[in-house]
Amino acid sequence: MRYGSAAGRWVLLATVLGSSLAFIDSTVVNIALPTIGEDLRAEASGLQWTVNGYALSLASLVLLGGSLGDRFGRKRVFVTGVAWFALASLLCGLATSIELLVAARILQGVGGALLTPGALAILEAGFDPEDRPRAIGAWSGLGGIGGALGPFLGGWLVEIGSWRLIFLINVPVALLVLWVAARHVPESRDPAAARSFDVPGLLCGAIGLAGLTYGFTAWPADGPGDPVVLASLIAGVAGLVAFVLVERRSADPMLPLGIFRSAAFSGANAVTFLVYAANGGVFFLVVLNLQVVAGFSPLAGGLALLPITVLMLLLSARSGGLARRIGPRIPMTAGPLVCAAALVWLSAVGYGAGYLVDVLPPVILFGLGLALLVAPLTATALGSVDDSRAGIASGVNNAVARAAGLLSVAVLPLAAGLGAGSLTDAEALAPVYRSSMLICAALMTAGGVLAWFLIPNRLTKPTPADTFCDPCGPPLAATPGAAVRPDEQR
Repeated sequence: MRYGSAAGRWVLLATVLGSSLAFIDSTVVNIALPTIGEDLRAEASGLQWTVNGYALSLASLVLLGGSLGDRFGRKRVFVTGVAWFALASLLCGLATSIELLVAARILQGVGGALLTPGALAILEAGFDPEDRPRAIGAWSGLGGIGGALGPFLGGWLVEIGSWRLIFLINVPVALLVLWVAARHVPESRDPAAARSFDVPGLLCGAIGLAGLTYGFTAWPADGPGDPVVLASLIAGVAGLVAFVLVERRSADPMLPLGIFRSAAFSGANAVTFLVYAANGGVFFLVVLNLQVVAGFSPLAGGLALLPITVLMLLLSARSGGLARRIGPRIPMTAGPLVCAAALVWLSAVGYGAGYLVDVLPPVILFGLGLALLVAPLTATALGSVDDSRAGIASGVNNAVARAAGLLSVAVLPLAAGLGAGSLTDAEALAPVYRSSMLICAALMTAGGVLAWFLIPNRLTKPTPADTFCDPCGPPLAATPGAAVRPDEQR
């Protein structure tokens, strides 16, 4: 297909809307957490699992989703993911208890893991080589606009109706995607795709992430001596150790460990883990604090962080250009340090805070730091390995970022001293929020220091061009200039 053709526009519509389902849903739920907590009488762990249930299944299965598309057809797996996501969204909207909501969110993550890698793979396989960079760039840009509108839409729906609407609205959008995909999206697959899947690695990784997430989430209420908490943490550690051992021996590993022989790639992923652990805490707790402690409405809370997305849309390309001129080390060091200063400032937001004076200035500073950081970080992760492994590098970096955010939401309230308190109680949340922002600032500072020592000033080969990235999600593959082969993400 050519970029300006009618067929190309239909395919772009299907992939942008499909990706936006998973992209926006990972952020707007945070806006509805206080209302969900009150309506379903959920404790802190229930609200954490509302976020982490989705993140856990998505992080565990996103690499598998790419493999399934390569083998069975990208369109088929993408359409399956969209339909699955729609049904899970319907279950979320109809949930009558926090346990049912968490279960439905886990199912949502499965759908997201199927559709997310498929969208990019469809664009890569379907467009003429000359037009692929423009198509993927348009997908990134339009997805960024969707991300910017998501918090506004979520806050508005919660305020005029119910938190259930933020899930139910996914159903008609998904039906539109399915209709467009059935009529206009071509099928493609990789004839050279592996005929087997790394099932042992998948299971070990999922057990490791799930064990640690459950153990740390249940710790505040049940205590570290609780047999279930202790068993979960032990299972989590054992699962991750087993994952590494399995990947070392697997003929077709989900995570080829040899890729970490690149010092720059290892350093970029270490920085990714620290930075996105901080991001996970920020985007989980700031909107919650604004509503519960500062008294913002759901709409005002949802719009509060909008400047971050706008700044990234406007400045990420310039940040990528700066990194190409001076090297990635300085932007990757300065960006996290700027974010750390913003988080120390944000930690003071509490009772009676005003948006223009108390919230907007540190939010803008945080957005500037992320805009300085994300494009060089993504380019370094992808540009520090051979071009033939760029798809794998993108998948690994994506998984590291998602796992970091997942563990952050589980661990931060515990580390900040939540105890058995509720995240929807202002007196319990206020000190937890302050401590959490300072911990996130420390994580950002550590990320900047690591970048200075581990990231080379110049990569050994040209870095991919920059792209917009969801500020609270993982880095995306590069877009114009040196598009990564999404069909290699397994």
